[in-house]
Amino acid sequence: MNSASAQPAEVKSNTNQTLLSDYLELTKPGITLLVLFSMSVGFILGAGSGFSFMLFVNAAIGTFLIASGTAAHNQYIERDLDKKMIRTVKRPLPAKKISAGHACLFSITLIITGFFYLLIFVNPLTGLISALTTVLYLGFYTPLKRITFVNVMVGAVPGALPPVGGWAAATGSVSDPAAWVLFAIVFLWQVPHVVAIAWLCNDDYRSAGFKMLPESDKEGIISALTISGCLLMLIPASVYLFMLDLIGLVYLIGAILSGLFFLYFGLRFQLARTKDNARKVLYGSLVYLPAVWVFILFDLFISWLVW
Repeated sequence: MNSASAQPAEVKSNTNQTLLSDYLELTKPGITLLVLFSMSVGFILGAGSGFSFMLFVNAAIGTFLIASGTAAHNQYIERDLDKKMIRTVKRPLPAKKISAGHACLFSITLIITGFFYLLIFVNPLTGLISALTTVLYLGFYTPLKRITFVNVMVGAVPGALPPVGGWAAATGSVSDPAAWVLFAIVFLWQVPHVVAIAWLCNDDYRSAGFKMLPESDKEGIISALTISGCLLMLIPASVYLFMLDLIGLVYLIGAILSGLFFLYFGLRFQLARTKDNARKVLYGSLVYLPAVWVFILFDLFISWLVW
């Protein structure tokens, strides 16, 4: 009797856990965590010796909320297109695990809550940067994906704003060139990352009606030049952060080696525009940005110990 009475509760618990997992998937946790990591680096580097733990926690909470909401609303907007792609057909909305209405309400609630949280508990500038990020991503990048391959460049702008938001959260300003060097690093990283994904998933994107660069560049010449060009600029951009005298040799060596590692895969794709080489560019991108952020934090940690 005890076993029988326990069964419905167990089924309900499993259902709730599954629903929670579906909502979590709607927020694209991998991308959201990278946004949070990028914001954190901007905050810590900007704060320097004036680091405030409570301010950092508030910035992280607000950023997490608005980034999660933006990712979820993107999936809400593209739910009918996601049905047409193999890589997205199992997402919660096309798989009908969550209703469109609930997803819309959930995402808008997160965005509004995150915006006002940053506005009240961090500072107005950080709230405005987060709002700008959301508007650029949902209002410009998302619709442009169905119009022109230039969406790659447009989408890289909101993608590169999180470290600037972190800097603003710590300092209340974005006038320091270092904030925009961080922006440049993420921008130049993101373009090869997205082009590599588009090259690998071109058939999927075409079936959904997305206008990605490989669709207009059958031979891959422009795609390869775009990847190589960004990677060639990425190394001096990362070195410039060292030249601003905010960071030390540990970062410099790590950033150069990481940049050369990433560039190697980009040049291989330049020489042979195959899916295998595009996959290696994607792999290089997944290693590069977290590695550079870790080198920044490790270098700062060492300097704080010495200081």
